[in-house]
Amino acid sequence: MLNASASFTVGTKVESRKQVAPVVKHIITDSDLGIREGVPLKALELSHVTRLIEDPYSCNLKERHLIVLKKVVKTYQNGIPLKDLVEFFKILNLCAEKVKEHPDYIFPLCELLKLCGLPFLKERSSEETTFVQIVTESISQMGFLMRVPSNQVRIQICDSIISFYKPKISKQHVEGFLPTNPSYKVQMAEQSGLAETLVLSLALLENQFEVKLRVLQALQMLSGSSEINCSLMLKAEVASKLCSRLNDRDPSGELLFLSSEILWNLLEKGCKEEVTSQLCNLDCINALKEVFLNQLLNGFRHYDLQLRNDLLVIATVITENPKAPMIESGFAKQLILFATFPEVKSHNPLVRSLKLSFKNEDFEMKKLLFNLLVVMSKDLSAIQLFTEGKVLLSLFHYVKPNDKPGPRDWSAAQYEELQLHALATLATVAPLLIDDYMTCQGNTRLLLLLEWCVSQDAFLGQGNSFHGTGGRGNKKSQMRYCLRLLRSVVSLSDETVNHDLCDQGALDQLLGILKKTVGDSQEEDTISLEIKTDILLIASTLCENDLHRKELFGSDGVEIIITLLKMDPAKFYSGLGHNRLILSTVDSIWSCIVGCYTTEDFFLEKGGIFLLLDLLASCPKTMHNVILGTLLEFCDNPKIISHINAWRGKKDMTAAVLLVRLWREEENELGVRRDEHGRIVDAKKPLLCSYQEEEKVVSLPANSASAAVMDVSENMRAKIFSVFCKLGFEDLAGLTTEDYVTLAIISRYLDFKLGEVWNEISRELEEEGLRPVTPDVEALESIAKAAEDMGRKVATLQADMLENQQQQDLQDEKRIYTEIQMNHQQYELTNKSWDAYVARTSNYEILKDAKSLQVKAIESSKPKMRQQDAVFHPIQDTGLHTNFCGRLVTVDSTPAQLTGGPLANTDLALEQVSIRGGALQKTKAAKEMEQYQMGSISVK
Repeated sequence: MLNASASFTVGTKVESRKQVAPVVKHIITDSDLGIREGVPLKALELSHVTRLIEDPYSCNLKERHLIVLKKVVKTYQNGIPLKDLVEFFKILNLCAEKVKEHPDYIFPLCELLKLCGLPFLKERSSEETTFVQIVTESISQMGFLMRVPSNQVRIQICDSIISFYKPKISKQHVEGFLPTNPSYKVQMAEQSGLAETLVLSLALLENQFEVKLRVLQALQMLSGSSEINCSLMLKAEVASKLCSRLNDRDPSGELLFLSSEILWNLLEKGCKEEVTSQLCNLDCINALKEVFLNQLLNGFRHYDLQLRNDLLVIATVITENPKAPMIESGFAKQLILFATFPEVKSHNPLVRSLKLSFKNEDFEMKKLLFNLLVVMSKDLSAIQLFTEGKVLLSLFHYVKPNDKPGPRDWSAAQYEELQLHALATLATVAPLLIDDYMTCQGNTRLLLLLEWCVSQDAFLGQGNSFHGTGGRGNKKSQMRYCLRLLRSVVSLSDETVNHDLCDQGALDQLLGILKKTVGDSQEEDTISLEIKTDILLIASTLCENDLHRKELFGSDGVEIIITLLKMDPAKFYSGLGHNRLILSTVDSIWSCIVGCYTTEDFFLEKGGIFLLLDLLASCPKTMHNVILGTLLEFCDNPKIISHINAWRGKKDMTAAVLLVRLWREEENELGVRRDEHGRIVDAKKPLLCSYQEEEKVVSLPANSASAAVMDVSENMRAKIFSVFCKLGFEDLAGLTTEDYVTLAIISRYLDFKLGEVWNEISRELEEEGLRPVTPDVEALESIAKAAEDMGRKVATLQADMLENQQQQDLQDEKRIYTEIQMNHQQYELTNKSWDAYVARTSNYEILKDAKSLQVKAIESSKPKMRQQDAVFHPIQDTGLHTNFCGRLVTVDSTPAQLTGGPLANTDLALEQVSIRGGALQKTKAAKEMEQYQMGSISVK
């Protein structure tokens, strides 16, 4: 029981009343107060009322007080002005003090409190902001008035609080005033802490059932409207106070309903963790268990069934808290018993008289119990209860084709929804009960259900509920959850389960489904992509480390993988799940193809390596590590190297260029120090990442990997180095000087990493204050010096590469400039030749000068000494005439036997010359004649 005097102090927030009251020399009358019919009270007149009640000379005039209070109520019957709140609540507190000695003040006090439920009145809109503090403290005083030992007063306080959320607007308009906004009081109630005060007042109401119900109704309003009120109520531990008293005497039946509604509001709008922490004690759980059992066995009304389901949800939320003693209280065992009813027969007296009516409420309860099993499975101590309660057997009751329900059974839509919910529950529970799974022949049941899913019977899914999304008119939902269950069981890598699956032909059946799904030309959706992904993951788990199963995967599986690898890279960002599908595809390559030479060769024939490299060049960075690991596993096959070297990407990019580019991107992300050309900056730390430099040296046990060793597995530099070890570091096509600079670091990765590890060992010894023996110190110094020399050597090599490239660039630049200069010179000569030609054709004097120069050149070219037997021809023929002709000219030739004519003489002279002179000239003439004939010109 709360101490009322300690918890509720009169006038603690509104205004201090420690001032000494003035001496009143006579009894205050109505005329002194200015109270007249039809004239509203002023703030000053309310202070007179206050003085009348508390003045020593008039404090005992009870009749006068009651008359004045009655007139105050009548005056403010349409609402209280904000400016009068201070004096009004002074009067309330004075009346509350009088109630203890004079019960006659109860009625006027209730009437005054009733006015507090009306909207406050304002003269200006700004008053709502101006009077915030006064209104907040006034509403807080209403909660403190719960100390008054009167049920009527307490009920009226609750009614006034409820009216905040259901305001009654007065029909009469007060001149000069407007009512405040309907939400104004609600906001002020949040700031006043009223909710916490009401929760604390419950301690005063142990045996006052009617008042307690009214307080709960007010708390329901407060908790359902605001998160702030819920936080205040939780601060007062309302959850545990309500739940522990659920079994109290309740003639009206409203106590349980209101308590559950308040708990629901707290879970929805308050801090869920705080609610469960208050409820996870034996008192609350035992009370909840008894109430739920009573509602389950004795409730038959619609109201009772809904309340039962609400309590079940609250129990589920409590179970999510690992500290909740659900098993210790025996509640968990009872809930498991109800979850397996009626699928599992039991002689327990709790279910002997229990019957399901197959109504919607029972259907909802069944789904809630399935959900509760999932929540309880997080507590490993509940696994034994699952085995004893035969949970898997009850859930496998729904893992079968959807037959037509009986006349007194679930409807088709309800059965389908329960089936999907059971499959989803099994995906979580079955891996924890693998022995029970095998006992129930889970593999056989699932494979039969998969066979039904791909059959062509007339079943059409309803597609109801969350689990049935996308399954309307088909069996996708059943296939989806069946494969999800198989994936969760297979992921345990239990050889007994996996061997049983493979013996029943699961691999061929799954590949058939996958082939049909991949070949479907319909638009892909989220469910179809999830089905493909799960099948690939199941196949990967089954085939990993088993050569025979990889052979069973065979050519059919490879063709499916090839089809999936040709996926458009733009789909990776679609948000439907293509990224997960391509990852599971790469995982299937690693697990189902690598290691089996027959499937590897078929993969190569289909161009799988080319597709894998295409994927590496176009996929997001998060996938690079997995693809590189798969590619590295393939490199053990000597046939792969030629395929990698033959690959060409966009812009004729080679595999070596791609790997070097990935190395640079990885180092850039890791924060490795490099200069603008990619050279080593610090020879002592050529590979060190930025986060390694920031970390302090920590002594680790011998079985723990250090930062330098963990770096090998945390990024893909080691994989790139390993691939280059297979490809070689020389004679790589397509590399630029910048690529060779990076390749120089890659080729020495192992040496650098070795030096980094030894350096880490030395730093750890120094941090621990240990000094090795002298030979070990010398060895460590030698290793450190060798590693540093290696770094300097590589840096020097990189500098030489860049210098040679710079010299080559200068030579290429000079050559280009030389070509440009020669082109300009040739252009100038061409222009001069053209100018000279134009000048000769347009100026006769210049033409004569050119002719004379030509003759001089001919004369100067002739030998000075003439041979006696040589015959010389004149260079000018006076008988020739120049005519402008067309493209074709016909000239009659002079017969050789006729004499006369210059050509005849020339021909005759050619016959008489010697071979040295005449024959050669004749040959040249014949060639010229052929050229003329090819130009369609015949010489006469």
